[in-house]
Amino acid sequence: MKKRIAARVLSHTGLGRLLAALMPPQGILILNYHRIGDGRDSPYDRELWSADEEAFDAQMACLARHCDVISPGDIDTIAGRRGRHVLVTFDDGYIDNYQAAFPILRARGVPATFFIATGFIDRPRLPWWDEIAWRVRSTAQTRLDLRPWLPAPLALGEAREDAIHAILCAFKSLRAEDSAHLMARLREATGQATPERVDGLWMDWDMIREMGAAGMTIGGHTVDHPVLSRLPPERQCEEVEGCAARIRAETGRPMEYFAYPVGSQWAFDADTRACMEAAGVRRAFSYYGGHARADSPRFDTPRMAVEPAVALPDLAAMLWLPQLFARVDPA
Repeated sequence: MKKRIAARVLSHTGLGRLLAALMPPQGILILNYHRIGDGRDSPYDRELWSADEEAFDAQMACLARHCDVISPGDIDTIAGRRGRHVLVTFDDGYIDNYQAAFPILRARGVPATFFIATGFIDRPRLPWWDEIAWRVRSTAQTRLDLRPWLPAPLALGEAREDAIHAILCAFKSLRAEDSAHLMARLREATGQATPERVDGLWMDWDMIREMGAAGMTIGGHTVDHPVLSRLPPERQCEEVEGCAARIRAETGRPMEYFAYPVGSQWAFDADTRACMEAAGVRRAFSYYGGHARADSPRFDTPRMAVEPAVALPDLAAMLWLPQLFARVDPA
């Protein structure tokens, strides 16, 4: 809240531009989006919507007007260059990336990078985070007992966001085999049949190829979006290499760039980095805040989340003073 108030003061008083002139930014602000549109009534994970179309268009117009919007291959070339360098990225591969974001990016002349979880493109289905949210929202149950993975039973009132958040946090913290057991228990407890296929949720390969041909970068995000550090090393590499193989097969291009699922500091480890090296990845991106530089670690290049609460003054503050407004989130 304090940061938001400060951003508006800087914007409305002109102090932001003055401070930016005194402390010119060096490095790259890397923005990360997931979904574009209005997710307020979605049965799925509503935290995935980063902005509606109007807000996203305004943000891209701002970037096009005031910044040098780059692609991942430019990161190594900007050392010592002054200016506001920005990289726009998307995770997962939802269909609104093509239907809503891509036309705006193309109209504004803004390049972006799309990190694709290839398993959802090949076999459209609910990912684990959307399945968790859908089950909790739509179940007739009023109480869920998911012990021992959660410390106490969850009471399900009308607003079920807290329960969804608690289950998602528990799921992400578990080793792969334990998270599978948690999901099995949730499916049994909520009672809904698991849909084998969900249409209209993901892009298809024709859409992805069209975006690549239009100058967008296509990167990898694993096959099935597990938290990589929760897998044994050989399974991590299978997820990375399988994703790379599908991207090459469908686009004719290598997977040079990669974004870690979840992306927190604990979501990847030394084994993950070894998989990146073995797969020929040039740079891999995390997701816990921070301002990137040309010398940022190849396999831990930081990105800032864009969420619905990020208004234009917040974005401007990140652009003017990234050292203050684009900081690492210790959580």
